[in-house]
Amino acid sequence: MIKKALSLSLVVSSLVFVLSPSAVADTAKLGQSITHMKTAPGLTTFLEGAGVILYSQGGATSAIIGDSIVAANGQIVFHIPITGSKAGRQHIGSTLVFFNTANNKEIQLRNPVINLATGVVTALLTPDSNVATTILTIPNASTVKPKIKNDRPTRSKTSAYTGVQLVIAPGVAAVISSLLGLPDGAIADGTPFGSADLTIYSAISKR
Repeated sequence: MIKKALSLSLVVSSLVFVLSPSAVADTAKLGQSITHMKTAPGLTTFLEGAGVILYSQGGATSAIIGDSIVAANGQIVFHIPITGSKAGRQHIGSTLVFFNTANNKEIQLRNPVINLATGVVTALLTPDSNVATTILTIPNASTVKPKIKNDRPTRSKTSAYTGVQLVIAPGVAAVISSLLGLPDGAIADGTPFGSADLTIYSAISKR
């Protein structure tokens, strides 16, 4: 169970999302959007047991679902603002951190990007990295469709994507284990993480 939990925990940190139009903050204004990502029930219990904690920096915030993070079904929800770019939707400036209290080693997933078009999640994985690494895959990327609500008087549109599934990408588990100083095999590729929702606020296209 700890192996599975660790694998999920490390996936959690890269749950950050990309889609297409431009965005900037986490308020309901045109051109803005936000991601809500929650860990699998009980994940935080396993993480705490292994000495690994996770938290957010740089604009992202987090909250606890349930009595505590060590409750049997405890969960953490991350609220992550997205800033748009030509490449899609990036959580620019937001960082999710996994910290191993046993050895003071950590992983910082910086500027994560979720791309439903390609079905992957990428992030800068090491402090000196300037090349994004594929951290997660999105098995249901081709079937996740937005619920769209148009407000014609204000020419605004809300696109809500829900139930985005995330799993650890092939070859990533060994890298994460090494960076956190965990035993070989502690993390398994392909382990499901949980789910995430993304809401995009944009202008109705002119025709």
